[in-house]
Amino acid sequence: MPNSLDTLSTLQVGSTSYRYHALPKAAQALGDISRLPMSLKVLLENLLRHEDGVTVTRDDIQAMADWLKARHSDREIQYRPARVLMQDFTGVPAVVDLAAMREAVAKAGGDPQRINPLSPVDLVIDHSVMVDRFADASAFHDNVAIEMQRNGERYAFLRWGQKAFDNFRVVPPGTGICHQVNLEYLAQSIWAEERDGERWAYPDTLVGTDSHTTMVNGLGVLGWGVGGIEAEAAMLGQPVSMLIPEVIGFKLTGKLREGMTATDLVLTVTQMLRQKGVVGKFVEFYGDGLADLPLADRATIANMAPEYGATCGFFPIDDVTLGYLRLSGRSDELVARVEAYSKAQGLWREPGHEPLFTDTLHLDMGQVEASLAGPRRPQDRVALGDVPKAFNELLALQVAPADQDQARLEGEGGGTAVGSPRGLASVHMAGEEFTLGHGAVVIAAITSCTNTSNPSVMMAAGLLAKKAVQRGLKRRPWVKSSLAPGSKVVTDYLLKAGLTDYLDQLGFNLVGYGCTTCIGNSGPLPEPIAKAVSEQDLVVSAVLSGNRNFEGRVHPQVKANWLASPPLVVAYALAGSSRINLHDEPLGLDSNNKPVFLKDIWPSNAEIAEAVALVEDSMFRERYADVFTGDEHWRSIQVGEGKTYQWDSQSTYVQHPPFFERIDEPLVGLEPVEQARVLAVFGDSITTDHISPAGNIKASSPAGEYLQSLGVKPEDFNSYGSRRGNHEVMMRGTFANIRIRNLMLAGEEGGETIHVPSGERMSIYDAAMRYQRDGTALVVLAGKEYGTGSSRDWAAKGTNLLGVKAVIAESFERIHRSNLVGMGVLPLQFVDGESVASLELDGHEVIDVLGIDDELKPGQLLNVRATRTNGERIEFKARCRIDTGNEIDYFKAGGILHYVLRQVIAGH
Repeated sequence: MPNSLDTLSTLQVGSTSYRYHALPKAAQALGDISRLPMSLKVLLENLLRHEDGVTVTRDDIQAMADWLKARHSDREIQYRPARVLMQDFTGVPAVVDLAAMREAVAKAGGDPQRINPLSPVDLVIDHSVMVDRFADASAFHDNVAIEMQRNGERYAFLRWGQKAFDNFRVVPPGTGICHQVNLEYLAQSIWAEERDGERWAYPDTLVGTDSHTTMVNGLGVLGWGVGGIEAEAAMLGQPVSMLIPEVIGFKLTGKLREGMTATDLVLTVTQMLRQKGVVGKFVEFYGDGLADLPLADRATIANMAPEYGATCGFFPIDDVTLGYLRLSGRSDELVARVEAYSKAQGLWREPGHEPLFTDTLHLDMGQVEASLAGPRRPQDRVALGDVPKAFNELLALQVAPADQDQARLEGEGGGTAVGSPRGLASVHMAGEEFTLGHGAVVIAAITSCTNTSNPSVMMAAGLLAKKAVQRGLKRRPWVKSSLAPGSKVVTDYLLKAGLTDYLDQLGFNLVGYGCTTCIGNSGPLPEPIAKAVSEQDLVVSAVLSGNRNFEGRVHPQVKANWLASPPLVVAYALAGSSRINLHDEPLGLDSNNKPVFLKDIWPSNAEIAEAVALVEDSMFRERYADVFTGDEHWRSIQVGEGKTYQWDSQSTYVQHPPFFERIDEPLVGLEPVEQARVLAVFGDSITTDHISPAGNIKASSPAGEYLQSLGVKPEDFNSYGSRRGNHEVMMRGTFANIRIRNLMLAGEEGGETIHVPSGERMSIYDAAMRYQRDGTALVVLAGKEYGTGSSRDWAAKGTNLLGVKAVIAESFERIHRSNLVGMGVLPLQFVDGESVASLELDGHEVIDVLGIDDELKPGQLLNVRATRTNGERIEFKARCRIDTGNEIDYFKAGGILHYVLRQVIAGH
């Protein structure tokens, strides 16, 4: 390494010496960097450590310091994170790709073991458990058994990967959510490793295959979500190519008022940052309010960076960080290293310190009010008392006025149903009879990494349940309730606080440790409820302590989804309706027939603090002592020992992907997209939930029909996420979301399109296959924020396999744009305020994208020609959203993995 600034130094921590690259030494050459944002100091150290004169130059390092002059930069840098984090939905296809790459290397005559992660990789199995059983003492054990039976093939494959690959660890199912395992155990804040006989220290950094990787930013760890494609490249030694980001400073002052929660705070922060506009930017929190902001609250805010649109939401290291490291069972040596290194490097938060930012926001936390977010987007914060109004606004869009039941339902807040009986259903279930109508809360789930990492809101939920039970309140019978903590430590402290039994009595029994309802693993509604919703076309609600509430995500029958704190989830399970104003109206009647209001059972801050004080470091040490071993189900899985995987042609979960079939053939130069047809036309805010296969598999869908043709019964379909290792399922499910709206069909819901030459209406998959048989290239047209949401690699992989050569949109979400490039799909952006609407495109045009050749440059303007059915031509410009030189190289190779694989085969 050149080390042109002579920054190598030694740090003594107790009896251990660490080598490191000193930022104060770098400042002697670069100029004063003391007010550089902390997150950019981490990037600067990364460049110093990896300076090689080729991928990282002296000019790159200088550009980091020069950022302070304009507080933005157009400089492209190569960032190398210390490690990679995966969850199983995104991890399985990544390991499938690695296995396929090994086979390709072997086929080309090379050593397959050259395909190995070069950076440490941890895969946490947390996305596969579903809420099949609930509100029962045996729910957890039943769901675990069902999970193991459903996912045996996938788990056997991951067990093989655990043995076959170096630098690859698997945290077995039933342990917790990957972000919470990362926060509580894997993350170090300051990393340490042995290299060339010396001990090195540097900031802990990572990329993860889940967009909520940002949660660990709360611990002073710089990391964010990338697609599985980018993560695989990072594992294989490729740097993450990025522009030096703008950094928005978010100043926090004051304290939360009595009764306010971290969830209320994060929903407020999310709304403010969305309104500000921080897509593609870093957000860094500062201000003296941090001194009293618990680490768990910081992690809650950092977790939702994807929802407020930022690349990350970074918190600096301080005494609060050290306190959490101790509480979570980290060693004294690690805590001492974090403190000494951070202070030596200027990465320690000092009172009153205010870095220089691109722009700033300020929030007095004393102004935060009780809130939910919904009914469709996490940034749409709604004050608690305004939820009925927000629901009724949604209802007005969903249901004709004559069919709206404007009155509250008996049993859903004490009112009496009047007026039109339409929109009401009489339900008989488990010996009870009740009336179900619009606004009924049919799912109440304490779930997701956002809040189940936070003892204050979890204890608050338990305390509220205790007070409710003591007043004689019960969960409404139509509510499917569940508790899915982020780690087993949560179970320990709820039990120690004596709150578990009260949660159980209200139906919040443990259903599993993992990400459930928030990712669509809510399981089926009870049949009588599902039938009533379907037959009466009811607009019903889910209330969950999650971070995502996009339409169609939580459950296909639930159209209104509300993000809320865990205690509010319990409250809505008691109330049973989202048409009740919980400020002013009772949750129900107590055992003496007196109304009970939310304020009557809401725990005080002092009560919550007393419960939180029961959390001990011994709980973490015990739970993580043997975290990689797993239970008897996991240990009993038998796997092969080969270095290449023995593919099972009969498997419906794991199949050899077709991506590398021609990797041994010479590269073909870039060519224009000619005579392409439009596969679909989409509007704004098309999420990766819409694009990528997710949630339930419909029996009548192309994927459902495929599985049934192989003898798989609908009840054994599992979910799209669990079948991400099978490209045949996934390509059939791309653009198949029940809520996606194709403007070629006047915005009707469902994954269908018009096959233009024939004029026939059919599934998008069937149309794509017909186009492929005819040798016709495809494009997709879209509006703003195309690809928002989770970092799903299959949103790009499926697009590639359907034959889409380019996506032309008004704007792209950061991860999805990168993933499209990584799969050889060209992202193009309308310019000069043009759009599908302004150009009057309807999807029946023939599209030509000109100027694509081997001289293609990042950001280049390309000419696009659209020829209407009457022969009229419309010509417009579109900007190539391949943003960096590295991405150009990847695109020329057919994708980022192709680029790496060709290098390996060539012996580089």
